[in-house]
Amino acid sequence: MSWQDVTQFFNPSTETSVWLTQVFAVVFLTVCTNFILMRCIDIAERLVDTTESLWDDALLEAARIPLRLFVWTIGIAFAIDILQGVTEVELFQYLDPARKVAYIIIVAMFFTRFISFAEHNVVDPGRMHKPMDQTTAKAIAKLLRMSVVITALLIIVQSLGYSISGVLAFGGVGGVAVGFAAKDLLANFFGGLMIYMDKPFAVGDWVRSPDRQIEGTVEDIGWRLTRIRTFDKRPLYIPNSMFASIVVENPSRMQNRRIREQLGIRYSDGHLLEVICSDVTKMLHNHPEIDTKQTLFVTFDAYGASHLEFLVYCFTKTTAWVEFQHIKQDVLLKIMQIVEGHGAEFAFPTRTLHIASDCDHDHDDEHNHEHNGGHSDEQHSREQSA
Repeated sequence: MSWQDVTQFFNPSTETSVWLTQVFAVVFLTVCTNFILMRCIDIAERLVDTTESLWDDALLEAARIPLRLFVWTIGIAFAIDILQGVTEVELFQYLDPARKVAYIIIVAMFFTRFISFAEHNVVDPGRMHKPMDQTTAKAIAKLLRMSVVITALLIIVQSLGYSISGVLAFGGVGGVAVGFAAKDLLANFFGGLMIYMDKPFAVGDWVRSPDRQIEGTVEDIGWRLTRIRTFDKRPLYIPNSMFASIVVENPSRMQNRRIREQLGIRYSDGHLLEVICSDVTKMLHNHPEIDTKQTLFVTFDAYGASHLEFLVYCFTKTTAWVEFQHIKQDVLLKIMQIVEGHGAEFAFPTRTLHIASDCDHDHDDEHNHEHNGGHSDEQHSREQSA
């Protein structure tokens, strides 16, 4: 069968059996072409898995769905052309504009998917020795995707016969009214932009605010809202504009974690306090998880109501909270061993009660008798004179 026979087979015909066969052939060829292209992409993906490039697998994965839609768009458009020769339907006159719009959308989809897959690759530690910061990569990807969508919309408007300059002029005039109506939305947008630029925190950071009841892990930084997951697993949705007026603390960027404990021993063990402080200091200097480059001291701090208080002050090397708790527990247990090893004890609130002896009671009774006796003699003399 020659190419001329193939083209002749697809010539428009009003016979039902002919055009049904033509439509079936078009659909069948579309399915076969789609299947072959997907298998080719699978083979290409297995080949590029051996390369270290970040872009080839992102390119293939991004092209998978748009290529499939492109094949189906061509097939459906060709089938509609066959049906257009059979029947006159007013809807068929929109075939060419719809085909152009579909091609533009497919191309825009390819670029947005490629940007998304590339964003995932550049932050993957398994693909890059120095992965890009996740917050920066997400901000750049959002800007690029927004640019692609806006460009695609302008091209669609132009392809439909409308003037882009008129649309832009309308946008400039209407922008003022939209700005007043959506000032909160714009404030959140620029707040998100400032977060991306200043980077006070990133996705995955633990943040908190002393001004508001905000504390948790940052899950997402959007253009309008930032989502923070609290430690009891509740989501907080915070408008980005709020971060311009509150203080935000980022404990995730701390260099060390601090151990600061005030401990007390009995007053009767005061002669052991100096050697206890010295031994605790040596223990901290020899501890593998304590950062000796930071401030470290153990000193007699204060006279308590029922104890002598000494202060333990040092920093751990780790910043992970769970690991820090284990290190702190180990340090406190070793301090307890040092105190007990010297025969001292930790103090607890006590009260001393002094009880008078029997001699004190006899002395008090004699004093009271003399006092009472003198009073009686004076009263007797008064009675005699009377």
